[in-house]
Amino acid sequence: MRLSGKLVKGTKVIKETSVERNEDAPYRDLLENCLLDLCRELDIQVPLWLKKNTREFVLYRRTSFTKEHFMEGIKFDRFEIRVE
Repeated sequence: MRLSGKLVKGTKVIKETSVERNEDAPYRDLLENCLLDLCRELDIQVPLWLKKNTREFVLYRRTSFTKEHFMEGIKFDRFEIRVE
C-alpha cells in the first residue's frame, strides 16, 4: 500500500510526503501502519479517525483531518491522505 499525505494551510501545500508498506497483512493494519508512518514523516500527532473519515475513505480512497481531529493545536488547516 502506498499512502500519500499533505499538510495544507489555506490553499497552499506546506509539506507533502508518501509512505509505502508491502506486507502481507490485513488492509486495515496496513492503513493504520502507513498513517502512523506518514504522521512520523510529517512530524505531526496522529489524528482521531472518525466515522466521517471511514465513509470518505471507502468512497473516494482519500480523507482529510482538520483541527477537530487533533488533541493539541496544529499549525496547518488540513491534513489530507489518499491511497495511490
